[in-house]
Amino acid sequence: MNLRRILNLAIAFAAVVTAAVVCVVAASFAVYALAKVWLGPAGGAAVVVGVFALFAVIVAVLATRKAAPKPTPGAPPDEAVVDRLIGLAKEKPLIALGAAAAATAAAVAVLVRNPALITALVSAFLAGSSSAKSGK
Repeated sequence: MNLRRILNLAIAFAAVVTAAVVCVVAASFAVYALAKVWLGPAGGAAVVVGVFALFAVIVAVLATRKAAPKPTPGAPPDEAVVDRLIGLAKEKPLIALGAAAAATAAAVAVLVRNPALITALVSAFLAGSSSAKSGK
């Protein structure tokens, strides 16, 4: 592929994405205007979120339904998810480390934004350790 063809494909892709974004924005304004009449501004916004969340779920289901291979008769069953994750971590340790770091960062962000969770976790931990000592 030459550079001109790659640039033409990139421009075409950008045009399609831009058209899709414009259609989604226009549709969301239309749904909001229709729902606002009966439910008010907050209700209209909630309806827009619900409609487009449902749309996203439908698109995701349609996009992934053919991705799953059909099992062949007599084939061994798939290995468990945990076994596949461990195998992936053994094959690509840097990716596994990055995923673990991202998950840890997400957990820390949730805990920082909601200090009540920290209190609940500490009290559950202390309650669990005190019941373990009293059971001995």
